Amino acid sequence: MQSALRIAGRRLARPAHARTTSFKTLGARGLTNSAPATSAVLLRVSKARVVPEIPRTLSTLSHRQSRAYSSESGSPGSIDLGDMIPMDRIRNVGIIAHVDHGKTTLVDCLLKQSGALSGSNAMQETRVMDSNALEKERGITILSKVTSLAYKDHRINIIDTPGHADFGGEVERILSMVDSVVLVVDASEGPMAQTKFVLTKALARGLNPLVVLNKVDRPTSRPDEVDSELLELFLALGASDEQTGYEIMYASAKEGWCTDSLEKVSDYVAAGASGQKPDGSMVPLLDAIIARVPPPKGERENAPFSMLVTQLEANSYLGKCALGRITSGTVRVGDKIRVLEPETGSVKEEGKVTKLFLRSGVQQVEMAQAGAGDVVSISGVPSVSVNSTIASPEVTEPLEFIPVDPPTISVTFSVNDSPLAGREGTHLTSGMIRERLRREAETNVALQIVDDGKSEALEVRGRGELQLSVLIETMRREGFELSVTPPRVLFKRNPDDKRAILEPFEEITIDVDHQSSGTVIEKLTRRKGELKSFTDVADKARLVFHIPTRGLLGYASEFKNDTHGTGVMNHAFLRYDNYVGAFEKTRKSSMVCLSSGTATAYALNMIEPRGRLFVRNGDEVYPGMVVGELSKDGSDLEVNPTKAKQLTNIRAAGKDDAIRLTPVKPWSLEEVIAYINPDEAIEVTPTQIRLRKQIMDPTKRKQLSRKRVSDIDELLD
Repeated sequence: MQSALRIAGRRLARPAHARTTSFKTLGARGLTNSAPATSAVLLRVSKARVVPEIPRTLSTLSHRQSRAYSSESGSPGSIDLGDMIPMDRIRNVGIIAHVDHGKTTLVDCLLKQSGALSGSNAMQETRVMDSNALEKERGITILSKVTSLAYKDHRINIIDTPGHADFGGEVERILSMVDSVVLVVDASEGPMAQTKFVLTKALARGLNPLVVLNKVDRPTSRPDEVDSELLELFLALGASDEQTGYEIMYASAKEGWCTDSLEKVSDYVAAGASGQKPDGSMVPLLDAIIARVPPPKGERENAPFSMLVTQLEANSYLGKCALGRITSGTVRVGDKIRVLEPETGSVKEEGKVTKLFLRSGVQQVEMAQAGAGDVVSISGVPSVSVNSTIASPEVTEPLEFIPVDPPTISVTFSVNDSPLAGREGTHLTSGMIRERLRREAETNVALQIVDDGKSEALEVRGRGELQLSVLIETMRREGFELSVTPPRVLFKRNPDDKRAILEPFEEITIDVDHQSSGTVIEKLTRRKGELKSFTDVADKARLVFHIPTRGLLGYASEFKNDTHGTGVMNHAFLRYDNYVGAFEKTRKSSMVCLSSGTATAYALNMIEPRGRLFVRNGDEVYPGMVVGELSKDGSDLEVNPTKAKQLTNIRAAGKDDAIRLTPVKPWSLEEVIAYINPDEAIEVTPTQIRLRKQIMDPTKRKQLSRKRVSDIDELLD
């Protein structure tokens, strides 16, 4: 793209290929009226009254015992965290970004420097907002989180969102709660696939983003080029003049500073390189949020109370709590309320407010009343669901909610019916599985549960393999045993031409070493991918493909092998487009067990030359279980891994050689979901993940293999 003049009139965007050698040569850009540095807000907390069993280890403070102070202007101006404050002193902002661009670390830094975590153990922790066990293990945000902090007599409500495309439904939900977003972009990687997705949703809602280039202290950072790439992305997405005139900040969330000037960035980087602590802080970002994010709109005095439910939380003491932003009116503890269905407006339940909470840091602060613009949790209506409207008794029309993008793939959950079923789990029946999935669908609107009522199996539809694997992993840790079928793509008929079939496409962005780029392009081209761009980013090649979702199923493990673990792949849903035809077979055939018992080293030693093994010596096996992959393509091979050496009284002429088997790497859920063949199933227990054939009887399996049809054939019928 040719050089484009900044619509805001503050800087000239340089071409994407322009290289920057040092921060000194870039010049100062950004906010023209940066505020002076102010001291951090101190949070003074006296003895807290704790409500029992608040989820996610959040303690609850009485609102009269939690008060934030700002030392600005010499005299302390205070706001009571539990009191309703004027709307012009509220800021509701969402943090959106691509995965691993540092938004959760940025939120942690804001909370710690503002004093919102004072007096809690979270001051010594990292990524305090990622409280879910799977989030801590995987290092990603799965659920959106809401918190707030006090600064300069303002309350800033912050919503941290997931960065992975599979959890994009969480991003779509929170946009109804905020008045602006902070778009965090890695200063080295630049805008990626999920950056485009979240930015598209924010611009469509009319929000004006505040851009933060994070990780600018890295040697590979290229802030000027990334700024140009962002401007091109804004223009390509049809942003308005006001949206394209975004303010830009430069930050290192890990080091705890943010600034609006690249000259200061150079000073901070130089100080860090010399072993000194940079004297910067997050104050410029807080000042920019107050200055740039508009206060919420709504009527408090002459309007009835109404709130759209965005998130649900379970609490054994208070029951189900509904989180959302109050759209109009005010509400007090003890007020009568009703729950309206999201589409029909019918009254689902009537009750009264038993508790009212505001989140501050990692704590929940009790409130006596709240008004339009506040983001609060309400308890007292246990039948409430996501997208429902909680309102005063006189309200009859539900609030409009944001529909999320439809799911693109599905799997089928059913009871584990293998010979080893019931040995480990505590939740084994179809009724337990159905109830658990129903509760999941209440809180996760990006998932769809399809129950035909005719069988024990349930179809679960979602955004991607990672989203479904997180659900399965959560259920197995809760004690469930499941049988899960391979993921399949959801096709649709073209509304304009009923004979035409549409399938989902995704935009995939890949960063690989140059020597691996040829292999990646060849493999994705075979999977019907279309190369859209090939650019150099630092020492990597960046490839952008448009590819059917079918082409990505099972490609992740192949990609790791092709790039020797050094490649990075990200993808996001693009659109539904015309069906592009069948794919070549990408996986070799299986070695299938034909007997029950325990695998022996003697038998495995004879089987291993035929391919790769999935079981170890001493593992229990059964007929129909997949115990390995053949090295040559063809039909499945039935093997007996339980065969033992027969002992006789005849002395052997030679002695046996020591048996040495290749170590077997345990499956992860993502790997097995990507690897599985259409006629196979995954057996999931609290401690084991096994591959098996859906039909374990070999005779029936051969008969049905001749009649098997694909999903597209069924749709064409």
